[in-house]
Amino acid sequence: MSAPVLTRRQTDAAWIVVVLAGITAAMHIWKLPAAIPLIQAELNMSLVQAGVLLGLVQVAGMAGGLAVSLFAETVGARRCLLIGLWLLFAGSVAGGFAPGAGVLMASRALEGAGFLLTTVVAPGLIRANTPLRRVNTAVGFWSAYQGCATFTGLVASALVLQVAGWQTWWWIMAALTLVPIPLVLRFVPRDPAGEGAGLSAAVRRIGVTVRSPKPWVAGVVFACYTIQWMAVVGFLPTVYEHNGVTGIWPGLLSAVVGGLNAVGAVGTAPLLQRGVTARRLLIPTFVLMGTTSLLTFAVDWTQVPGGPALQFACVAAFSLIGAVIPATLTRMAVDLAPPGGSAPAAMGLMQQIFNVGNFTGPAIVAWLATVTGGWHATWWMTCSFAALGIGLSLYLSEKRLGLSFGHR
Repeated sequence: MSAPVLTRRQTDAAWIVVVLAGITAAMHIWKLPAAIPLIQAELNMSLVQAGVLLGLVQVAGMAGGLAVSLFAETVGARRCLLIGLWLLFAGSVAGGFAPGAGVLMASRALEGAGFLLTTVVAPGLIRANTPLRRVNTAVGFWSAYQGCATFTGLVASALVLQVAGWQTWWWIMAALTLVPIPLVLRFVPRDPAGEGAGLSAAVRRIGVTVRSPKPWVAGVVFACYTIQWMAVVGFLPTVYEHNGVTGIWPGLLSAVVGGLNAVGAVGTAPLLQRGVTARRLLIPTFVLMGTTSLLTFAVDWTQVPGGPALQFACVAAFSLIGAVIPATLTRMAVDLAPPGGSAPAAMGLMQQIFNVGNFTGPAIVAWLATVTGGWHATWWMTCSFAALGIGLSLYLSEKRLGLSFGHR
């Protein structure tokens, strides 16, 4: 009786460690927003350069998902994860020593590569090292990694930057990135013998995956979510400051909104375990995201008693409920590769597509705010992409995709 229990504990430890590695990697995205004013002042960066710095990780995701999947196929998923963590460490250390904008951007690009290497292979590692009956739970926690990183990164940066420079914060993040490495070596099983043995075989598996419509459609649906969430949460501190909220409160309130996204992702796992279909999860969620974003931005809350609190409740609901979408689609991603295909390629392709949303969402909202003179038009964008997501979700039926979430 003792051997099966030990095996289960080792397997549970494996997916928990992978989730921890993902949270650590994503914190490198969210360590930056609060530090931008300090970096601009010290390195004489222009606003355009600051915008490029913010978008570099997303650009890497847009361009490199399939390339990273080929790398993962050739060297193995576990090795790819470890290399990604080391690149994040190196990029953060180098960024802390950056004498100017150019070096800092180069270090940020290195971090972007590390982030991609870590996150593209993570869902496949979780799927391969988790008992079938616990896959939905494990993937639900993985889906929460971005929300956890948003909360932790924004809160930690708001506090650290009150007492130390941004360079110190970069070096602290570098040290934190080392924490998952010995845990991966200890608890995540080695890559199977023969994995990554042939480049031509890896290219063939990726080609089979790219020719399948499943990852493409799921990726575009995912992008309909990310384009909304990244735009709203990314500009939330600015929105609060525009509404007169000062001090560390814009960052802390935004962190709470990000943390609620993690709560929603974990809370989706029981629904997946019960076998609730993708359409029944995705379509109502897109409807509610559209509704809550409409209430958040279209209503003049300054004219309503208790308006700021009500507006915060709306945007909190937007983030909490919206987490159903990445949790559902990430669960799908681990099974989207067709026969003879590549799981890292399916995730890499999806990541390339939804990073387009991560990159373009803030730009669209910024453009709307500029041409309309305020944030009230944000709902035009969020509701439009919610409607597109609903339409595409109609395609994501189990009949077409051959997927069943529940454990039988």
